[in-house]
Amino acid sequence: MILFIRTLFVLAVLLVLGGSAAVFWHMENRLPPLSYNEFLTILEKDEVAEVRLQGGQISLKDTFGREFATYSPDVQALLPSLLEKGIPIYGRPDHSSSLLLLAELVVPVMLILLVWYSILRRQTAEESDADGKDGKGRFSPQQMRNPVTFRDVAGVPEAKEELLEVIDFLQRPKKYSRLGAVIPRGILFQGPPGTGKTLLARAIAGEAGVPFFSISGSDFVEMFVGVGASRVRELFKEAKKQTPCIVFIDEIDAVGGRRSAGNMAGGQDERGQTLNALLVEMDGFATDDTIIILAATNRPDILDPALLRPGRFDRQITILPPDIKGRLQILQVYATKLKLSDKIDLETVARNTPGFTGAELASLMNEAALIAGRTGDSAIRPEHVEAAKDRILMGVERKGLVISEKDRRTMAYHEAGHAILARSLPETDPIHKITIIPRGKALGHTQQLPLTDRHAYTREYLLSRIKILMGGRASEEICLNQQTTGAEDDFRQAVDLATKMVCQWGMTDNIGPMSYIRDDGDFLGEQLSRNAYSEETGQSIDREVKGLVESCYREAKEILTAEKDFLVYLADMLLVNETLDHEEMEIVYECTSKKRLESGAGNPSDDGTLCSVSSAV
Repeated sequence: MILFIRTLFVLAVLLVLGGSAAVFWHMENRLPPLSYNEFLTILEKDEVAEVRLQGGQISLKDTFGREFATYSPDVQALLPSLLEKGIPIYGRPDHSSSLLLLAELVVPVMLILLVWYSILRRQTAEESDADGKDGKGRFSPQQMRNPVTFRDVAGVPEAKEELLEVIDFLQRPKKYSRLGAVIPRGILFQGPPGTGKTLLARAIAGEAGVPFFSISGSDFVEMFVGVGASRVRELFKEAKKQTPCIVFIDEIDAVGGRRSAGNMAGGQDERGQTLNALLVEMDGFATDDTIIILAATNRPDILDPALLRPGRFDRQITILPPDIKGRLQILQVYATKLKLSDKIDLETVARNTPGFTGAELASLMNEAALIAGRTGDSAIRPEHVEAAKDRILMGVERKGLVISEKDRRTMAYHEAGHAILARSLPETDPIHKITIIPRGKALGHTQQLPLTDRHAYTREYLLSRIKILMGGRASEEICLNQQTTGAEDDFRQAVDLATKMVCQWGMTDNIGPMSYIRDDGDFLGEQLSRNAYSEETGQSIDREVKGLVESCYREAKEILTAEKDFLVYLADMLLVNETLDHEEMEIVYECTSKKRLESGAGNPSDDGTLCSVSSAV
């Protein structure tokens, strides 16, 4: 209907413009009139150069180049005179001037209208595809060619167990309704990005075998007030025709944010009306409407309380990054789709990827496959997975970066300081790799991997972590007697960690078991805000944080001074090999201990030592 109205409007405009142009064109090309008597007079004087005949109309040009138009009552009687005088005669078919004008007007308009109609149809089709229209309405259930089931979802056993009764209810609703039970109408998935919230929702629809409506929360929000609310009503109207079914709203925080007090205007008013419509529709289900509302968000802290009350989203399932067991299960799912070498141990890969989400594990294996493809290998090998992990964690290797020998030496001592402290201090994670190859923003990196996933941290572990961070600057001062900007990120992490120990975890005697920092509760990174406290308390907090960092720095410097010979050997090895793993670092330590016994206490000499250690590595 809208397309038809648009076409009529364009046709009317084109007709008016075309008619006006045709009239003006004919007026501009109209010849000055001449009486038939005057025409006969100039014909007798032999002043006519040529004649054009069209019916009874005569167009002539005289010998002076002037053009006139006249009308002859009897053209047939005039022809002998014209032929006798040898005047050129041109003739055109006798058509009505009105028909000629109509043809000149309609043909261009029809061509323009045809082009416009084609463009308009294509635009309407694209809008329909974007809105999910299929002739039945804006919203229609998705037809999944390869349905996702729980076999494709791993690493979230608690969530899968929680949702089994939802699937059972969708498949056998009478089993529960005969007892008077009502299945939860809304289930909210909350957790960090990439943990599988959307995949889990699709798996529920695939297992239950029911229609699946999927839409993003941002699709409801428009700049015109009332559009979002009408889309909510349209969505639920279509869903009620397809019961039992599942409606999945991704990123619901875009429309379900907390409503503010007072008058709202513009986008806030539209958002509020859309949320009100959603709340009303979730309460308006009939008792026999088997519709399950699933939603996902990374920001549960900003959702409106009315949306989370019982009867709406009364079940909230938190999906966190998987532990080592869950990561192994996820890797096993992806392993069925990839060609892996027999040397790859998925359990080792799972242990070496702490904190990875399901999406990051998928990216890791895909990146490893791409690297294997670039190198022409027939299967994915452990080195491909290691290179893919370095790319994800640290960025692309900066092969074109030109680094002076002095800067390389500074980087080697900096990373060696981190590594020695990580090896020497108690309750630290084992060293996995030390490298001075620039990747991303970092010029070097010391990577530690925990033996098991940690869920709680002791005070000793946190202090050791701060000392390790201070090791880079301490090593530069001990061996090179200089300070560089390379410790900037180390200092930032150390101060953040010390601040949490003082203000959030109550790990100092002077401040005591007090918490002055609270977590805002979202999953998009640490969003911390401070509670109100006095100026005197703030000064005490600053002194405690500074004291913690400085004491850790002094102890780190003392340990590295005692291990100066090991520090020098390790830095030299990094300059030669650029990357060392845990086993190679232990070999360097054994060579250092052996050299100590041979030469006694004191710093090692450079001649001959480097070669022996290099051959050992």
